[in-house]
Amino acid sequence: MSSDDFALIADSLSKRYEIYESPRDRLKQMIVPRLRRMIGLAPKTYYRDFWALRSVSVDIRRGETVGIIGANGSGKSTFLQLVCGTLSPTEGRVKAFGRVAALLELGAGFNPEFTGEENVYLSGLLYGIPEVTLRERFESIVAFSEIGEFIHQPVKTYSSGMYVRLAFAIVAHVDADTLIIDEALSVGDIRFTQKCMRFLREFQRRGTLLFVSHDSAAILGLCSRAVWLSHGEVRMDGPSREVMERYLAFQHAADRDGKDDGPMVTLSPVAEGSAEGKSRPASDVLDVKDFRLEKWREAGPVNVIEVFDFAEPDGAASFGAGKALITEVGLRDVATGSKELFEGGELVELTIRAEVKDSLESPIFGFYVKDRLGQRLFGDNTYGVHRDSIGQAGPASILSATFRFRFPVLPAGAYSVDVALATGTQDDHTQQHWIHDAIHFRASESTMRSGLVGVPMLSIDLDKSEG
Repeated sequence: MSSDDFALIADSLSKRYEIYESPRDRLKQMIVPRLRRMIGLAPKTYYRDFWALRSVSVDIRRGETVGIIGANGSGKSTFLQLVCGTLSPTEGRVKAFGRVAALLELGAGFNPEFTGEENVYLSGLLYGIPEVTLRERFESIVAFSEIGEFIHQPVKTYSSGMYVRLAFAIVAHVDADTLIIDEALSVGDIRFTQKCMRFLREFQRRGTLLFVSHDSAAILGLCSRAVWLSHGEVRMDGPSREVMERYLAFQHAADRDGKDDGPMVTLSPVAEGSAEGKSRPASDVLDVKDFRLEKWREAGPVNVIEVFDFAEPDGAASFGAGKALITEVGLRDVATGSKELFEGGELVELTIRAEVKDSLESPIFGFYVKDRLGQRLFGDNTYGVHRDSIGQAGPASILSATFRFRFPVLPAGAYSVDVALATGTQDDHTQQHWIHDAIHFRASESTMRSGLVGVPMLSIDLDKSEG
């Protein structure tokens, strides 16, 4: 296999730092060894070696998406900086083929005194993009970043989210062969994160991606392969699921070994029974408010999911042939009518309304619920149930579809809903209007500790028999 098959080759890569106990030792190291050599004595060192990376060999093929995982201090950032060329290795070598673009720690590569516009040109030129090309792409970069007039302000006035927006917008426009993302998507709002994830999934079709994250769902959702670094060395390299399972098991064992208060016990809510006279239309699912631990009684519901209203999409957030336009999307609790707060387990209705601009034949409504990484958690459409119930819809018609389902229990985090109206069949259809992130919601508290979604419980029984 030739080097043309690889995007990156790291061979016995090592990085050593000199650690000084005090500034005085650093000064001694500059002067004393030279004096000792002049008088014929063996040099003396005033530092200790710290190997941030030791003999790391990793070959990444073109088109791969590889996750880099490991605890803080394991050498992930050092490895990425060596790959990008911002650090030089102490030993070994690293060769990257093609243009490498990286989104590392916040503001890396930006001059804080320069405006956003000046930093666009500075960063682009450093990536090897001609100035004339940068001028052609400038408006697109600003539009992607969504920072508006702040592009003319010094970046030292930017929030962390604005740093990420601008930095990601730049790397999205530099025609990279290999893209490196280091925990940057943990900053920013759900809409921009979803935009970035759509770009990354599109980039995966044509380029090589190195993705660094502590989020196991992110690694599993994006990466086919993972490299686990531990204390500067490769602990495991293989399929992302196998590596992540081993890593999580190791972390769990390390957490338990670090405790001196006995085996770890996971507490689950204990049923206390419903209040007398209390009723709930969704009676086939337990009311989670009846499942609080004593210490949670005054804190309110265990699950808190806040839903944000539908907003008109911009051009980048929607697409379609345009024979119909979705004008309204709403989510409500059937029992209470609430459109703002949920807990999980409620019977809810998701309603999508659209205005027909041109004649439509057999319209199909559908939706997807996604997590912050763009992973589709669940969804449905009207084709199987109402395949021919509408038939043809003429101009100026108002169409609507209502999906009724149990709202799942969700881990804490940000989520969004894609909605669409299409024509045709399940397998062969034309999207008339698709809206990314039509509504979004955030789960700030949850009874879930792992997994992507939780199933609302019908009952929880606990029994004890004396032996």
